[in-house]
Amino acid sequence: MHKKGVTCLTGMMISHTVAIFASTSSDGIVLVWKMVLPSTAGVDCKVSCLESLSVGSKPMVALSLAELPGNTGTTEDLVLAMGGLDQKVHLYCSDQTGKFVRACELKGHTDWIRSLDFSSPVCLGSENKNLFLVSSSQDRSIRIWKMVSHVSSANSELPSKREDIGLTSYIEGPIFVIGSTCYQVSLESLLIGHEDWVYSVEWQPPLMLNGSEYRQPMSILSASMDKTMMIWRPERTTGIWINAVTVGELSHSALGFYGGHWAPDGESILAHGYGGSFHMWRNIGMDAENWQPQKVPSGHFASVSDVAWARSGEYLLSVSYDQTTRIFAPWRNEIWLGNKASWHEIARPQVHGHDINCVAIIQGTGNHRFVCGADEKVARVFEAPLSFLQTLNHANFQKSSCINDFPEGVQILGANMSALGLSQKPIYAHADSEAPSRLHNDMPDSLETIPDAVPTVLTEPPVEEKLAWHTLWPESHKLYGHGNELLSLCCDHEGKLVASSCKSQSATVAEIWLWLVGSWKAVGRLQSHSLTVTQMEFSHDDSFLLSVSRDRQFSVFSIKKSGEGASHQLIAKHEAHKRIIWACSWNPFGHEFATGSRDKTVKIWAIENGSSVKQLMTLPQFRDSVTALSWVGRDPACNAGLLAVGMDNGLIELWSLSGGRPATACGSELLPFSAVLAVRFDPFLCHISTVRRLAWRNFDDSDSRALQLASCGADHCVRVFEVHCR
Repeated sequence: MHKKGVTCLTGMMISHTVAIFASTSSDGIVLVWKMVLPSTAGVDCKVSCLESLSVGSKPMVALSLAELPGNTGTTEDLVLAMGGLDQKVHLYCSDQTGKFVRACELKGHTDWIRSLDFSSPVCLGSENKNLFLVSSSQDRSIRIWKMVSHVSSANSELPSKREDIGLTSYIEGPIFVIGSTCYQVSLESLLIGHEDWVYSVEWQPPLMLNGSEYRQPMSILSASMDKTMMIWRPERTTGIWINAVTVGELSHSALGFYGGHWAPDGESILAHGYGGSFHMWRNIGMDAENWQPQKVPSGHFASVSDVAWARSGEYLLSVSYDQTTRIFAPWRNEIWLGNKASWHEIARPQVHGHDINCVAIIQGTGNHRFVCGADEKVARVFEAPLSFLQTLNHANFQKSSCINDFPEGVQILGANMSALGLSQKPIYAHADSEAPSRLHNDMPDSLETIPDAVPTVLTEPPVEEKLAWHTLWPESHKLYGHGNELLSLCCDHEGKLVASSCKSQSATVAEIWLWLVGSWKAVGRLQSHSLTVTQMEFSHDDSFLLSVSRDRQFSVFSIKKSGEGASHQLIAKHEAHKRIIWACSWNPFGHEFATGSRDKTVKIWAIENGSSVKQLMTLPQFRDSVTALSWVGRDPACNAGLLAVGMDNGLIELWSLSGGRPATACGSELLPFSAVLAVRFDPFLCHISTVRRLAWRNFDDSDSRALQLASCGADHCVRVFEVHCR
């Protein structure tokens, strides 16, 4: 077994039941494995390590395995290519005993070798004497090596290197003998075109001709950190390899491609980028090639820290440590599984320079807005541009009430982001030329401006390039005041107050700030906790603010809003758990709330007479730390609802809660508060790491028996579950 992380795998089937594959790791060792597949169901496959190869002190990072020309379909006819940090391609061939022996070294690259790929020898023709190997490197070049086989005899001499006609016959290459066959390796072509490291090269898969014969197309796909993929083919008349197709991603946030792959039919190519994104192009041309970008799944590529639903549930907003804010929504005219609208990422409002920790959608009437906090001391407010509102109309088949909310003559179409700044500047339509310049002067952190984005109204789910570049939201305000990185945000249900907190190790820094929406003035600083406040939430009548902290305590503040501010008073503070409290959530129908902790417990509390708090019950201990809670109401008459509980192991449970209200309309006796486990989600549907946040979707008009629950986790995933209540 390897002692360090595996960096590359390659393999091939040598029969219907036997596979050979090789692995390499940063420990500098290459292992060759044999896998025997079972002939009957229910029997495990057998995997054995055939041998261990050590090429040198520098690790190998690229491998490729193929059958030698003239093979007979046994392990004695395999060739293994290795490339890595020593800038050489090492060829090892299996001998008569099945062991891999060193054949030769191919020199030419001047930097680390990143990718290797053999062509398919069984598809190159009936004579089957040639095998091609393509290699790519951080020296920005691609090299094609040609391996020619010659059957040797006792009286025959080594083949002359000048037997071929063409340029390659003059380029010296090594010669080696395996069994009775002699092989000559020469440089077929040197491909220059990429402007940065070439991370991946791959031959086009073999194509079937006439229903029985396979042929290897002479086409190579390369992917580079210069943000492009290229298809290379030999020119028909001269045979010189040329760049026939170039596709790429021109977004300011793109950092290049790590790999590229062909579709089996050769009509589509897929790239995966440094930023975790997929990019796909398909040849839609009839008489000539025409490669166009296609829709692909998208999502975060780091831990997702927070999610929030729009006020009417039109879309889901998520933020992540990948430094992006993303909006997902069902696209109504895209049907999935017969009757379900498919979900797509329809906008990427923020591409930031810091990990984003929290977000709050500003509720109430008016334009779509949100405020987010990252690993910086500033909270940032964003407002939806006109292009997004029109895109939302196409997704939902309904007219947004906010399209005409912009001041007359100042319509904001979208946003640009400076190359060296963190702010996103609005793009105006029908505005005075002074407006953009004035805004530019107000934000001196921009040292360089990149080419303007083109705000786009999307009539179909967007491709990656449009998402990363043309769907930004303008930043309208910055909220200064905290002394450390922002960690938690929440907004009241009227959309008038926003509460924020930051990481802290002292009571002074742990204070909660209240901001007045609109003027964005700080109207309150709430002090109660001594360590970081992990989550906050307003009660549904906005009369109380609940906060939980790493100091194992929760605090409840009464909030009274006035025209230009708000007053607050601490009414309760309890050390509620034995470990850190990670989560809290209010009952939508009353003043009961739940707290969840690292001590694996969830406790239900209630406010009495608006001035004190008592504990109603403790749910049975959970399997792991409780990290997320979300309470949704079902029946106000009996105060019934569902409490979603997310845990550190990624699992989610739903608990049915009810009680605490009079048994009859005129009675004074309260029903006992009860909790019953309603459903435990299938582990295969849940996260595989910590659940960071849970949020129930807000529906204006919907079937009361159908609910949707959004979750996000440290496994980089955002999930939406549909819950049908009986």
